[in-house]
Amino acid sequence: MGPFSNTQVFACVCTFLLWNNIQPSVENEFIANYSSRLLTSVPNTIPVRTQVLDLSHNRISGLSTSEFISLSDLRVLNLSHNLITELDFGVFFFNQDLEHLDLSHNSILKVYCLTLASLRHLDLSFTKLAALPLCQELGQMSRLEFLGLSAATLRRSHFRYLTGLRLRKVLLTLEDFSLYEPQSLMALDTRSLHLVFAGNQNFSFPLLYDGMSTSETLRIDNLRYTLSSGYFPSPPLTLLKEIKTTALMLDTVDLQWPVILQIFLLVWYSPVERLTVRHLTFWGPVEELPGYEFLPLLSSLEERISLSGSMKALTLEHVRNKVYYFNQEVLYRQFSEMPLASLTIFDASMPHMLCPNRTSSFQYLNFSHNALTDELFQNCGTLTDLKFLVLQRNKLESLPKVSFMTSRMKSLKFLDVSSNLLSYDGPAEPCRWAQSLSELDLSSNQLTDAVFECLPVNVQKLELQNNQISSVPRGMAELKSLRELNLASNRLADLPGCGGFPSLAFLNVEMNVILTPLVDFFQSCPRVRELQGGHNPFKCSCELQAFVRLERRSGGKLFGWPGAYVCEYPEELRGRLLEDFHLAELACNTTLLLVTALVVTLALVAVVAFLCIYLDVPWYARMTWQWTQTKRRARHQQPQEQEGALQFHAFVSYSERDAAWVKEELMPNLERGEGRVQLCQHERNFIPGKSIVENIITCIEKSYRSIFVLSPNFVQSEWCHYELYFAHHKLFSETSNSLILILLEPIPPYVIPARYHKLKALMAKRTYLEWPKERSKQPLFWANLRAAINVKLPKSFEGNEELSDVTSTGGISEYVNI
Repeated sequence: MGPFSNTQVFACVCTFLLWNNIQPSVENEFIANYSSRLLTSVPNTIPVRTQVLDLSHNRISGLSTSEFISLSDLRVLNLSHNLITELDFGVFFFNQDLEHLDLSHNSILKVYCLTLASLRHLDLSFTKLAALPLCQELGQMSRLEFLGLSAATLRRSHFRYLTGLRLRKVLLTLEDFSLYEPQSLMALDTRSLHLVFAGNQNFSFPLLYDGMSTSETLRIDNLRYTLSSGYFPSPPLTLLKEIKTTALMLDTVDLQWPVILQIFLLVWYSPVERLTVRHLTFWGPVEELPGYEFLPLLSSLEERISLSGSMKALTLEHVRNKVYYFNQEVLYRQFSEMPLASLTIFDASMPHMLCPNRTSSFQYLNFSHNALTDELFQNCGTLTDLKFLVLQRNKLESLPKVSFMTSRMKSLKFLDVSSNLLSYDGPAEPCRWAQSLSELDLSSNQLTDAVFECLPVNVQKLELQNNQISSVPRGMAELKSLRELNLASNRLADLPGCGGFPSLAFLNVEMNVILTPLVDFFQSCPRVRELQGGHNPFKCSCELQAFVRLERRSGGKLFGWPGAYVCEYPEELRGRLLEDFHLAELACNTTLLLVTALVVTLALVAVVAFLCIYLDVPWYARMTWQWTQTKRRARHQQPQEQEGALQFHAFVSYSERDAAWVKEELMPNLERGEGRVQLCQHERNFIPGKSIVENIITCIEKSYRSIFVLSPNFVQSEWCHYELYFAHHKLFSETSNSLILILLEPIPPYVIPARYHKLKALMAKRTYLEWPKERSKQPLFWANLRAAINVKLPKSFEGNEELSDVTSTGGISEYVNI
């Protein structure tokens, strides 16, 4: 592999710092992490191809060449937070590609130098070195960009070998600091200088002056100073002219207020453009500066020195005071009259800020995380150049008052009043915003739907997330310039329309209560290029299916698709991606469903009608109804009216055209002689006054057997079909073998009508007697027939002459009109 670029080196550093607490010793082929393993020495199991090695936060006390000789590809080595007491650069003689070496936070007392030509980053900060390493070899590391050192004393001679180095950043930790020789730091050639003092000692003002004369960016941590007078010596005028610093940061500052003001004045007359003070604690008397205001004082100073102020931005963060009582107006006036372009006072528990007395140069004001109320900047007409105003996390309550606050800020473009207590009750409280306001952040307040009646007409970007908005009212004032609208984390039940937002291009409605979004959203909002609608409790239904299809047609306009779009209802689909949710077209298209149901119904009706006609279902239904009615009337007759059961051996059913055979052959042979059979024949046994159907049913029920004389004539007789149907019904109702079939003449299958399927079934499944034409075979036929009818009737019906009197009869059709 080729040599690493600066970007690659620092990317590797970030990588192993992020993996600092990962337990496995080897992350991959080139990165090995042994951090926080309680190691007392460098392990001998490090892969030889390792390029990034982390041995930080262990208990290693010494290093040797043999531990690193095999790591010829090593480029980044982190040995911080160990117990190393001596450092010999010769240990890394065989690591010629080493670029990043971190030995900070060790107990190093002595250093033995050796030139490492490829080294770019060397950190020896937060060690116990009493003086800077007097190493000529350090000055020969021409590629060095970052240098971290520790010292208790600083002299000019300490830096004589570093004068030739052009450093990007120098870090000096000055714990237990005791001596500083003026102008020592000025030997450094660096763009950024970071000085860290101990938290329990006074800092050196000459160090501050020299640091400002050394680098463009200066940071000082733990700035503490205590003087009974509250002032510190002024810098020489010649030194003020040599100051190079343009960005000054003071972190963890604990000073008297007069000293802080002196530093502000010093900074003002220097080239410093940006001053940042973090974790500021002030104490002592809070008094007015001479002349009360900055500008008169600065004018008097300008008469003494030919300098002009360059400071453009002042940032104060996490401000605390140890003064129980002071005139706050003095403090607010001093800040409000500062001739700055940018002022930030963050987390200072500040309850108020005064309006400048004259036209202010402020273009950016940030008073976040304070205690400001609605009285802020009311009727203030001097902030005409203000463009950005940030008032996050304060105690603002009235949206109309906030609008009035901006009404005279003619240049205001951006306003952030998020995380306050803002509310709006409706048109009773009119609103008046700055006409120039184009970006407004009202998120995390207590605003409802009425807020859309109190918005700046020219707003282009509007943040309304985390409020109590349930819908976007129709008919509100149009926001024709609005391009971005954030309504996340509200109570919306559906996507808002774009009737009032004709220019809307971006909409965020995440984390609302939208179950089924409108499918015509993109049609009503043609200019929307991106919709963030994920993380809603979607109800996976037919309507949502249409929304999923909309995503496919929208060309990727749904931000976060598909991971942020998940079914919440119904329970069985919870957690399923909308992308994987599908329903059949028939289940969701009502018109198609109705048409399909109608077609299926008509088809079923047609099939049923055809089957009914083909199988003669109406005829069977009519016969079943008549059977049922006859049985019902029989149950309602008086017991004396009911005749006993089984009065006959058999009921004879035949066609009129076969009556001659029945009367001349069947009846004489069965009703005479030994073992005579009592037959039920319609001409002599039907009871006048009853219907034919009732007589048929009665005769069949009073007969033990039913004899059917089958022939082609039989299948053409309607009444024979009735008799067969009722006899077959009795067969199944009594689960008996009561049917006797006599085939008088052969019946071709094609002769039998389709509705005579019962006859077909009986002839296929039951044995029938065939009438033989030969005289010699007829005696056997009669014997078989008598055997099939063999049954003993009750004695009361035996010898009944009336019933046994046989006469010549015709077919049943002769008695249709009985």
